[in-house]
Amino acid sequence: MTTNVNPDLQNERNKATFDPIQLTYLLHNGPQQTRRKRYIQSLALSDRVKQNFRTWTELSREERYEESMKKCIYCAERVKELGLKDPVDIYIYNQMLTGHENSPFGLHNSMFTDVLTQQGTEEQKAKWLPLAKNYQILGTYAQTEMGHGTFVRGLETTATYDPKTQEFVLNSPTLTSIKYWPGALGKTSNHCIVIAQLYTHGRCHGLQPFIVPLRNLDNYQPLPGVEVGDIGLKFGYDAVDNGYLRLSNIRIPRENMLMRHSKVTEDGVFVKPKNDKLLYGGMVMIRSFITGDCGRGLSQACTIAIRYSSVRHQTEVTPGKGEEKILDYQTQQYKLFPALSTALAYLFAGNAIREMYLRVMADINKGALGELPQLHALSSGLKACSSYAANEMIETCRMACGGHGYSQASGFPKIYVNVTPACTYEGENTVLLLQTARYLMKCLNSSLQGEELPNLVSYLNKPTGGRTSTISDRLSLQSLVEAFEHRAARLIKECGSRIQTLTSRGMKPDVALNSTSVQLVKAATAHVECCVVKIFVNEVEREDINPQLKPVLQAVCRLYTVYLLLQNSGEFMQDGFVTGQQVEILNRKLLDLLNEIRPNAVAIVDGFDIPDAMLESALGRFDGQVYEALYQYARNSKLNKTEVSDAYYKHLKPFLDRQRQISTPSVVTSRL
Repeated sequence: MTTNVNPDLQNERNKATFDPIQLTYLLHNGPQQTRRKRYIQSLALSDRVKQNFRTWTELSREERYEESMKKCIYCAERVKELGLKDPVDIYIYNQMLTGHENSPFGLHNSMFTDVLTQQGTEEQKAKWLPLAKNYQILGTYAQTEMGHGTFVRGLETTATYDPKTQEFVLNSPTLTSIKYWPGALGKTSNHCIVIAQLYTHGRCHGLQPFIVPLRNLDNYQPLPGVEVGDIGLKFGYDAVDNGYLRLSNIRIPRENMLMRHSKVTEDGVFVKPKNDKLLYGGMVMIRSFITGDCGRGLSQACTIAIRYSSVRHQTEVTPGKGEEKILDYQTQQYKLFPALSTALAYLFAGNAIREMYLRVMADINKGALGELPQLHALSSGLKACSSYAANEMIETCRMACGGHGYSQASGFPKIYVNVTPACTYEGENTVLLLQTARYLMKCLNSSLQGEELPNLVSYLNKPTGGRTSTISDRLSLQSLVEAFEHRAARLIKECGSRIQTLTSRGMKPDVALNSTSVQLVKAATAHVECCVVKIFVNEVEREDINPQLKPVLQAVCRLYTVYLLLQNSGEFMQDGFVTGQQVEILNRKLLDLLNEIRPNAVAIVDGFDIPDAMLESALGRFDGQVYEALYQYARNSKLNKTEVSDAYYKHLKPFLDRQRQISTPSVVTSRL
């Protein structure tokens, strides 16, 4: 026990029924991986250069970009010096060293190199990957255009093959075709993977990826025909130069089209891929990893809010008994504990979808494409649901911390602006849920034809009519899973029935889909939430979980499921599967679960194992010394570097002097 820990926070830890390290082991794949994580973090924490990095709040936007560039270059060099090879080690080190700063090298180290790996031939990988991994070139990924984002097929950038020179000629033919938003495009990258419509012999063959040089490597001036720049201030991500790109007759060699799956021969013949979705592997990869990122962002917000709520006292419940901890108020628990359970749900779901992605991509490399549609649908839906939930609940955590939550010192602003863009980048959420819904409609049709369904949608084969839920006071996890399966199956089948009715009346299938789109989004959301519930239940029922931790996690899992069910109770009750009496039971159980989780709330967030240096929060610090930290933060304000501000001499003093001169004659007159 640390001697200077706030007594209120230490008392919370003393009340816990499990050791937080057991949760840390579960979230980080055991003791060995936890030790490795902490060792990598310690390398960053002990780095003397880190102490010289400037604080984010002190800098202008231009200075933030420059400071972030300095940091990510230092990180790249240190990673090489330390001999770190494992991507997880590198991720942990970079995250610890740079805090919440987004790196201008972020897309280079993810999308650019990953798409090269997935879409390039062996010859192309041999040429480009060493250059990328050794930072001899810096790249980004340009897909989104000013006029088209999630509707990828609508992209307008063209790449026309010239068989005479065996080159592709790339153009931005319209204003709306300008590439817009790619990270690190504005000033950092000198190469780019451009997604463009391929034309050969006057025919369009759809979208393909092309490696396009952007800048002269000697002086970094844009190459002829390349107009590129930064798009300006955004809601967040100030350290990253999101950019725009306009191409005018840019010629690149035929070999610069990534041709692992699609090919263009020397004479311009297009060779189709086995599966068009193979071209979107990079997007699937990013979406698969966003779920875990949202879970981590929300876990940071919960850590701040729950620790702060354990040391903040407010209002006497019983006169003369002193002010209560705000975490003892049921309303505060109702704000924070569902957020806590949601963070854990998406941390587990993030691990599951990442493992699924790695497994499916390994299968694809062996020629097996069977699971790709399910991966695409689930990664899209999880990305949407996790980012929506994190966006909403991080803000709930901030507001639960009252006025201090509004301060930059709280740590919330940087967490929020880092997470909230996930609702729109890498696919706008509503559109992604509609993509998931289209997959579900195909699965429904397969089910009606008696075909075997993938495991995650096998519940569609169960009957939905004439059944009632087994939910009772016992509140078994299996009964809750069945309720979520029933809700998802019913909503999916209702969408299928409506589409069938509309098409039977002569409506075109695409129009029928659009006329059902609100219901389709609800059905897709229900499917994703059903998957998350099942993943969560599977995790908390593992036989290898520490016996002290297991009941705690089961309570958190029940809270997540019950809260989600009650938030959407109408969808569960609509066909009588869940009754009004059962909803009353769940409302009582939710309050019981808040009370059950209360003694372990701090231990759970301690189990997230987030160092103070990463959290960067005066409110959420491990020692609970909140007020000392807020006081020091206030004293360090730049406005306090002088007792009297320059604004006083320039503006306020002349104004006050004028007011005195105006008022003085009237005072004199009144005395006469």
